[in-house]
Amino acid sequence: MVEKITHNSEILAIIVRKEFNNEGINFFTPNDYSQQLAFMNHPAGKEIQPHIHKKVHREVHYTQETLFIRKGKLRVDFYSDDQKYLDSRTLKSGDVILLIKGGHGFKVLDDLEMFEVKQGPYAGDQDKIKFLPA
Repeated sequence: MVEKITHNSEILAIIVRKEFNNEGINFFTPNDYSQQLAFMNHPAGKEIQPHIHKKVHREVHYTQETLFIRKGKLRVDFYSDDQKYLDSRTLKSGDVILLIKGGHGFKVLDDLEMFEVKQGPYAGDQDKIKFLPA
């Protein structure tokens, strides 16, 4: 229900399938990732103490993206940093993926609705290198 896509012992992506359902708070990422991904499952009546996040200076070197598949199917193609095709996975409604490193491309297999969350502000053409699929 949780799969780590790796290349040369580096994690490229973490996929959490819709069926994942552990109780409590489950973090899938280490503290040093610039995107933190967790699943929370609490019973009715559970209270989470109100809080404010402090202003903290962070340095982000690479954009990491989280995709939430709401409807449909999406094929994710994984590429190495030198743009070589590695592998693919199909995501379906309810699945979540955190794209951490390497390259990636997508093919919509069924009509798709998804959310994308990533760091900002967006840097336009300086933010990514586009290349042709293998």
